Amino acid sequence: MTDGPGGGAGAGLARVSSALLAMSRHLEVRDVLKTIVVSARELLDAEYSALGVPDDYGGFAQFVVDGVSDEQWKAIGPLPRQHGILAAMLKDATPQRLADVRQDPRFEGWPDAHPDMSDFIGLPIADGDEVLGALFLANKRCPKPEGGCGFTESDEELLGILAQHAAIALTNARLYERSRELTIAGERARLAHELHDAVSQKLFSLRLTAQAATALVDRDPVRAKEELHQITLLAAEAADELRAAVVELRPAALDEDGLVATLRTQIQVLDRAHSARVTFSSQGVRALPAAQEEALLRVAQEALHNALRHADARHVGVSLIRRGQGARLRITDDGSGFDPSAVRRAGRHLGLVSMRDRAGGVGGAMTVDSAPGMGTVIEMEVPGG
Repeated sequence: MTDGPGGGAGAGLARVSSALLAMSRHLEVRDVLKTIVVSARELLDAEYSALGVPDDYGGFAQFVVDGVSDEQWKAIGPLPRQHGILAAMLKDATPQRLADVRQDPRFEGWPDAHPDMSDFIGLPIADGDEVLGALFLANKRCPKPEGGCGFTESDEELLGILAQHAAIALTNARLYERSRELTIAGERARLAHELHDAVSQKLFSLRLTAQAATALVDRDPVRAKEELHQITLLAAEAADELRAAVVELRPAALDEDGLVATLRTQIQVLDRAHSARVTFSSQGVRALPAAQEEALLRVAQEALHNALRHADARHVGVSLIRRGQGARLRITDDGSGFDPSAVRRAGRHLGLVSMRDRAGGVGGAMTVDSAPGMGTVIEMEVPGG
């Protein structure tokens, strides 16, 4: 390995070591991707870095950047397609080091708001024969050799080491998330089975006892009264079973991580899974009563589902801010919108009734502001405790 800027090969390996330690601290895929691009940019002292994880449809399932502000990223627009240099890295799985990416015959331009880039280095992140993503950096912060690339062979070697370990970290993160999904699915299946058994037995007993009471009303009123009393007890037991199941079905993450962290994690997952940009912000939110936190989470989930599945939104924003002792949840989208009164007249509710019921059930209130072609704003406020 040749010496590079910043103290030679030893210093380069030290920086790689720091980058690998940073990657190993994270288990969530999105966090690992972000750590990879940040580490790569710092390692090679570049202005920009990005990592794209391909989907099966010619685009990217995830695309993470570093060195670009949120405002600039928003102005750039939709995620890129798999074309040009990116497609070459994903298809051929070979490193690319260019003096000026704009002069490469495969270059196909970029959006108006895209930063200007010249020298370029990119390489695939691969697990065996499977290409997991394309990592690339641009604009090395150093004097460029005449007609040459600022990125050196030493940079390419360092980035290659980083990419090998990035593949391991990314694979581990995917396995962790898959394991977590399977654990959650298994736990829900177990609860559903227990709920079915317990409540079905109670309802079966209720039915038989009600039939017996009906048969005894005329010929043995005293016995009928006893059977009706038994029905009351059975109904109370069934209600207790349902209540216990609902408590157990409360998202574990709420108890473990709190509302803000749970919302942030779920929104990060949705942002990765959908082409729309899904963002989250919070300010000064304190812990709330458990019932209020769950109601806020359920309303957010329902509103996000509507925006992403039915409204064809390009951007959905979720914010949670402190309001006195309570909190205000706000979900906005730039989708197709709808006429709330027309929805009610048509007998379709898009979950609005259940959302309002959840808000009212914890002493809160919910408003919906929408119109065809104008997007939707849903706000829910709870008083706290």
